[in-house]
Amino acid sequence: MVAIHSNTPRAASDEDGSKRRQILNGASKVFMELGFDGASMGEIARAAGVSKGTLYVYFADKSRLFEAIVEEETLEQGRLAFNFDPTRDAATTLREFGYAYIALLCRPGGGSAIRTVMAIAERMPEVGRRYYGNVLEKTIGRLADYLEARVKAKDVAIDNCQLAASQFMMLCQASLFLPFIFQAEPPPSAERITEVIESATQMFLAAYQAKPSSN
Repeated sequence: MVAIHSNTPRAASDEDGSKRRQILNGASKVFMELGFDGASMGEIARAAGVSKGTLYVYFADKSRLFEAIVEEETLEQGRLAFNFDPTRDAATTLREFGYAYIALLCRPGGGSAIRTVMAIAERMPEVGRRYYGNVLEKTIGRLADYLEARVKAKDVAIDNCQLAASQFMMLCQASLFLPFIFQAEPPPSAERITEVIESATQMFLAAYQAKPSSN
């Protein structure tokens, strides 16, 4: 009897997690199709295949539900392991990071959360701040730390690595991110991403490559 009772909380927890995932999946589809303002809790409940009563057990309101989706997007991006080994050369690391970063940023369906965050950030600034801090700012910081290591190795000459990291990420987005996020173009092809990242890497290193010692 003890063994049976000890498994009950875990089974309940698994069921709760599965139901929560079911709700988030349904809500994501509704937010993607209708936006934050157009989505209703009733529509989300129908898309998720649950009753409104069940929906409110898990989420107090639409804002809390959307924040949970933003958190999921944050976790998904955080799972991507960029290789910032400080001993790797700058050209290889920047190319690989740039490609992985843009492939994630401009993946099919990946722009819906960003678009919705941008649309409601003025009304819900805490959501915008949290998304920026947990996704973008952390990535900038990790790249800046890598660049600091390459400065010490005299591979690059950079005075402000935080600024340089932001600059490189914007170079990678050039002609790719804005057309995608505004749905002017479909997600870029692998070939197009490679072309832009190669150009971004060359421009960045041309500006920051360490000068040979005169000694």
